[in-house]
Amino acid sequence: LTTMVCHKEFTNAGKQPGLQVWRIENLDLKLVPKDLHGKFYTGDAYLLLFTTAAPSYNIHMWLGNECSQDESGAAAIFATQLDDFLGGGPVQFREVQNCESNTFLGYFKSGIQYQKGGVASGFHHVVTNDTNVKRLLHVKGRRAIRATEVAMSWNSFNKGDCFIIDLGKDIYQWCGSECSYFERVKAAEFAINIRDSDRNGRAKLHLVEEGQETAEIIQVTLNYTHIAPLLCISDASGTMKVSVVAQTSPFKQAMLSPEECYILDNGVDMNIFVWKGPKANTEERKAAMSAGQQFIKDKGYSNKTQIQVIPAGAETTLFKQFFSDWKDKDETTGPSKPFTIGRIAKVKQVPFDASTLHTNKVMAAQHGMVDDGKGKVQVRIWRVENGDKMPIDPSSYGHFYGGDCYLILYSYGHGGPEKHIIYTWQGLKCTQDELTASAFLTVQLDDSMGGSPVQVRVTQGQEPPHLMSLFQGKPMIIHLGGTSRKDGQSKANSTRLFHIRQSSSHATRAVEVEPCGSKLNTNDVFVLKTPSALFVWRGVGASDEEIAAAKYVVAFLGGTATQVSEGKEPGGSDFWSALGGKKDYQTSKSLQKVVKPPRLFGCSNKTGRLIVEEVPGDFTQSDLATDDVMILDVWDQIFVWVGKDSNEEERTGAPKMAKQYVDSDPSGRRGLPITTVKQGAEPSTFTGWFQAWDSNMWDTDPLCQKPMLLLLIGTNVCFHALVTTQCTDLQKQVIIP
Repeated sequence: LTTMVCHKEFTNAGKQPGLQVWRIENLDLKLVPKDLHGKFYTGDAYLLLFTTAAPSYNIHMWLGNECSQDESGAAAIFATQLDDFLGGGPVQFREVQNCESNTFLGYFKSGIQYQKGGVASGFHHVVTNDTNVKRLLHVKGRRAIRATEVAMSWNSFNKGDCFIIDLGKDIYQWCGSECSYFERVKAAEFAINIRDSDRNGRAKLHLVEEGQETAEIIQVTLNYTHIAPLLCISDASGTMKVSVVAQTSPFKQAMLSPEECYILDNGVDMNIFVWKGPKANTEERKAAMSAGQQFIKDKGYSNKTQIQVIPAGAETTLFKQFFSDWKDKDETTGPSKPFTIGRIAKVKQVPFDASTLHTNKVMAAQHGMVDDGKGKVQVRIWRVENGDKMPIDPSSYGHFYGGDCYLILYSYGHGGPEKHIIYTWQGLKCTQDELTASAFLTVQLDDSMGGSPVQVRVTQGQEPPHLMSLFQGKPMIIHLGGTSRKDGQSKANSTRLFHIRQSSSHATRAVEVEPCGSKLNTNDVFVLKTPSALFVWRGVGASDEEIAAAKYVVAFLGGTATQVSEGKEPGGSDFWSALGGKKDYQTSKSLQKVVKPPRLFGCSNKTGRLIVEEVPGDFTQSDLATDDVMILDVWDQIFVWVGKDSNEEERTGAPKMAKQYVDSDPSGRRGLPITTVKQGAEPSTFTGWFQAWDSNMWDTDPLCQKPMLLLLIGTNVCFHALVTTQCTDLQKQVIIP
């Protein structure tokens, strides 16, 4: 193995910007298809190469928790060989499952899947659209999403998280009663990604709340039961009291202190357990049965509920199934003493070292870039009209109207079999009928091509980099409203403003925004059309590529544009009057100098202690979690953004964390202004860091938008049910992208 100085897989390594992934199979490299990126077997090792346009390189060696020493050794050797092949210039990372770097996580904005098994046990990466699936995924994370495959058993569930029950044609998102709203949204995004990437859109999504499980879920999950809490019986205060130790199973055996007695509440299944610690005092041990009887009465359980009083060392199999790490006496030295609620007033907060944040370097990693949109490709676009798809004149390709829905078929085959992607673009002002028809027509088009295309649903304003790159150097132009239908256009506003920005993948997008002076941004280019004039406004930090893109917008609007530089706007023109007068807008000096890219962090104490996590990859407005406090670092200033649902500890702790973060910066930054802004009252100096900021984004719950749209996927029967709205209550909870 060590004699392989130049592996055959390295021939195409680093030739194009983007991500390449190999799995170690039989101590050799096997390329992983692009549509399976982000899925890792826990028994394997992987080698990843990320190439930027510069070019520069990052090499990552990823090790699953169950991979062998031989596999990890082979990965290290291949990483060294790849580094040599690329001239010794790459940055190398060693990644371990569940502890990946932020740079690594930034490649997978949709999240990471950890799948059981590996190549040694016969598990291989397979093509998409496999409906013969039965698995349970535990979804964790608020910034970086990880989904770990766990046993298809009710013992795997807990109240505080979301789980995905993937049954192939049906995907259920199960939400624990104590999981947060933002966790639900992120889990929904992950479920949508499974449907679109793994099933090519051929699956139905269902949202299920804890306690409302369907017959199908009950049938496939072993040991189905409601989630039992664990409680401690103590007379430390002088009277016998019951306090909660843990709300959800599975529990840890170490939670059982030898000095206490505990109640395991499984009353909904007509039984409870009382466990007696060997060193509990006599009164507590004697009161075990009476405490159990009183507990049943207090909870309102049936008087037929069984009570099992269990001394330590005599635990039954049924009792032990509620613990994830149970070991009998001959397997362990016994449980250690835990802190239990009732014995201590408050859990001690573990301090967070904000200086560690500086080691997480942000990379503008691009996601879903199957290629650069060039080469031997074919693009076809249809508009959804009267329940059917109408071809768009190729001369209009790149223009998308907020009142329409479109289907974009992208075909490519760079020296290999032809592949296809279907983008379904849905405008924010289109009708419910058009939304419904767009999803149905997507499946119909997919069927006509044998089910081989990858399907990607795109909401206006959330366009992925690859879609933006399809128009051969022209910008993607997104109109605020209106339609491209012949003779069906609503009259455009007499004053229009387009915001032009180039992404880190070098694709450019022009987004129409409300004509207002506060929308300007010193880093970008804007095209302003008034009834009597046309202006191209260039911010100090704008690029030549953005100016070039503005020419296409000017050509569409018609007329001769006046070039206006920031700070040199003509006083006698109607430039400012058309924008409602001169207003404050984003003028941060760091944008003009582009010293470092901005970084976004989330501050949360949902785990019981205040922690800070960086948002990996390019961030958007949707990354602002309304139940958290966020820190935005724009180099010369720090913003603390307060979500409306954040709690008091997060609100008071985040500004202190922001100051500690700045004071510990190894670059020497000190004394930066720290500005606190509240959700719904963001100034332009904050919103300017997010392209096409939507002040109305939080007015509608994304989990409740157009709740019946995706029922049509798969069969005409479901489509009929949707149109006639004869849907069950469960179906009406289906998740919408």
